[in-house]
Amino acid sequence: MTGRIETADVIVASPGRNFVTLKLVTSDGVVGWGDATVNGRELAVAAYLSEHVVPLLIGRDADRIEDTWQYLYRGAYWRRGPITMAAIGAVDMALWDIKGKVAGLPVYQLLGGAVRDKVLAYTHATGADTPALLDAVREKLDRGFRAVRVQSGIPGLDTVYGVGGGTGYEPAGRGARPAEELWDTGRYLRHIPGVLAEVRAMTGPEVKLLHDVHHRLTPTEAAGLGKALEGLDLFWLEDVTPAENQELLRQVRRHTTVPLAIGEVFNTVWDCRELITERLIDYIRTCVVHAGGISHVRKIFQLAELYQVAAAPHGPSDVSPVNLAASLHVGLATYNFAVQEYMGYPALTEEAFPHAYSCSDGYLHPGDAPGLGVELDEEFAARHPYQRAYLPVARLADGTVKDW
Repeated sequence: MTGRIETADVIVASPGRNFVTLKLVTSDGVVGWGDATVNGRELAVAAYLSEHVVPLLIGRDADRIEDTWQYLYRGAYWRRGPITMAAIGAVDMALWDIKGKVAGLPVYQLLGGAVRDKVLAYTHATGADTPALLDAVREKLDRGFRAVRVQSGIPGLDTVYGVGGGTGYEPAGRGARPAEELWDTGRYLRHIPGVLAEVRAMTGPEVKLLHDVHHRLTPTEAAGLGKALEGLDLFWLEDVTPAENQELLRQVRRHTTVPLAIGEVFNTVWDCRELITERLIDYIRTCVVHAGGISHVRKIFQLAELYQVAAAPHGPSDVSPVNLAASLHVGLATYNFAVQEYMGYPALTEEAFPHAYSCSDGYLHPGDAPGLGVELDEEFAARHPYQRAYLPVARLADGTVKDW
């Protein structure tokens, strides 16, 4: 038996970038960690936790993970959305961490044990132009990665989503207001098929290539791009169009067989239902923290399994190593789990979050430490205070705001 929750602390710090971390401590002294980071809206989640959730946790039985999830979700009446679900996700992760530590087992063992020996990872390669991108892809392949997401600069555009250098690429900029980027869909559509063709010619057929459109296209444009890329054997084309109106994906599906991946901005199984049950996508991208934690994201992935949709969680460096560990435990124990996004983290983040997970030869493993296998060095984190940061805003040439 696990004790009751005795203390709950919300820690906001910026070791490398802003993170929101929940620390639960039981009456038996067991510590559980959860990630609650929502990039560019960190303080909204921190306040939701501190002001509304933490008072409800004190004295609760830490064993009752599902009951606590339902209590926080259904009991609030105002449901869903990234802020609510990230707060619930942090609590859920921390409770699974506690349960694993009490049992003396890694969380994946509590989820039914491993169905694979390791989790395939894909990493990011970017370049301002095609030669730079090809160099970046070669570097990732030399490091042992077998799956690479490729993003390229576009002639005539000064900044493009996903194009940056260094480990832990961070699009959110520090400052009073978001950066604004010019976007031109026509330039993108004319340029990117040739870039991806050059990458495929360089890598050969065995490397898994991925590309993220990042919600920029209409369904008609997305269908056209899919048709243009069909001969390149992409592993997936991600976020081709904003998916709030999920019926629009039917048009894309009718016109291309390129595998589609969507869902990183979705927060519940109800958000994903139509995409999965009509099999409008091939990969569901919901993130553990933003989809309410381990307990709820497993339900999404189990629904997806019925329709031969694979799980491929969002996992950039703007969610913390606590979330990455949780995702890997789920991945090791989930039959239809296909791949885990992995960018790595800057040195400050690595130092702040000692962890048991590892990456080797293009594969990840959560490790066998009890619980999630990640801690937060609170003293180190305290030396790196929060700094307000915003994700960019995109505009067309006439000044119209565009989906970033």
